[in-house]
Amino acid sequence: MTDSSTLPLVVIAGRPNVGKSTLFNRLVGRRQAIVSDMPGVTRDRKEGEALLRGRKVRLIDTAGLEEAAPDTLFGRMRASSESAVAQADLVLFCIDARAGVTPADKHFAAWLRKQNKKVLLLANKAEGAAASNEVLEAYSLGLGTPLALSAEHGEGIAHLMGEIADRLPEGERVREKPRSRAKPLDEDGEEIEERPAGPLRLAIVGRPNAGKSTLLNCLLGEERMITGPEPGLTRDSIAVSLHDETGPIQLVDTAGLRRKARIEQDLERMSVSASIEALKMAEVVVLTLDATLGVHEQDLQIARLIEREGRACVLALNKWDAVEDRAATRQAIADRIETSLAQMRGIPVVTFSALTGAGVNKLLPAVRRAHEVWNSRVTTGELNRWFEAALERHQPPLVDGRRLKLRYMTQAKSRPPTFILFGTRAELLPDAYKRYLVNGLRETFHLPGTPIRLQLRGTKNPYAENKS
Repeated sequence: MTDSSTLPLVVIAGRPNVGKSTLFNRLVGRRQAIVSDMPGVTRDRKEGEALLRGRKVRLIDTAGLEEAAPDTLFGRMRASSESAVAQADLVLFCIDARAGVTPADKHFAAWLRKQNKKVLLLANKAEGAAASNEVLEAYSLGLGTPLALSAEHGEGIAHLMGEIADRLPEGERVREKPRSRAKPLDEDGEEIEERPAGPLRLAIVGRPNAGKSTLLNCLLGEERMITGPEPGLTRDSIAVSLHDETGPIQLVDTAGLRRKARIEQDLERMSVSASIEALKMAEVVVLTLDATLGVHEQDLQIARLIEREGRACVLALNKWDAVEDRAATRQAIADRIETSLAQMRGIPVVTFSALTGAGVNKLLPAVRRAHEVWNSRVTTGELNRWFEAALERHQPPLVDGRRLKLRYMTQAKSRPPTFILFGTRAELLPDAYKRYLVNGLRETFHLPGTPIRLQLRGTKNPYAENKS
């Protein structure tokens, strides 16, 4: 698999509301960035891979370039965009063809000319011939011949892809290697489910203002995400790449999740949808809490969503440096988790301060351990030896006056560990006995914190069929 950090970097820049995110989605081939008529929706740099005329590139959508004081939100957004431009192999500078060349376009075009970067000037929203005069006006920016297109309607996109490929540094075309269909077998002769090739997929989720973006910046060692005292700064799910001692990780920072009753604006609904989608695509989820506030009901709701989606989870207690009575806080959180999240018993907990960096080095090792547990497999032999002992300790219950006959178990898959229990009328097994078995599996085979699935398969009673 191609390492994204080695791919040519193409950055989309321009003032707010010229269609940068729409163009980004068009080039990556899916709706990855949130798009809205409201200007200034994009705040953080959005990254994705695109295949353009046989060349793979790393594409970055940036916040709108605006004049603002450095310590303001818009000033921090501009600094983030300028940082992306500084790293670019090619800059796609967008203007709105319908609006014509504005003073802001002229200002930032002059700034771009000083950056010594390859620039491709795009006159977006140039549907039909209505904006032809404005496209001609774009020559005045001094950035070469403008390319007219409409990202929303797909006009001119094929030509744009070719122009981008022509301006990229020399490089070979990317060819994906065919994957072998043969799967390895375990000692029982059963197929082993292999982890898909690629980086570990990790999502950071939590309520607004828990410090998710600060944590991501700390892990990367750079100010990649816009942070500040204002809650809800992150509006879209932002994916970045990093490496630890084990290998590559694709890390996604998400917008804060809060109660549905408090989600009012269309933009926030889209942000929450993007966060939930990122959670579903992840392998491991870091649930970030503000340790000074303890565990709220919304935190538990997010944890239950993680469990329902079958994802490995690490509980991250941020702002630990601001906690006065750490022993009491840790015990209170542990008690709340034990009573409210019994289905994730043993979930790993990491305490740190993302702002100072203290303790953050413990997070990724905990993520890797949670990932290993999530991928665990138990052979059928040792599973059924445990199962027989479990039946001896606690017999299956009576249902309708007859005892259920449970015969054997097998692990259907990992990610998360999923077991199938076979037996006569097994589908009638009460929830209490299922919890007994799940807790036993968790304790015996060292599966702390990970979701465990237990599926029931009943077998038909031939005598019952003969009677009928």
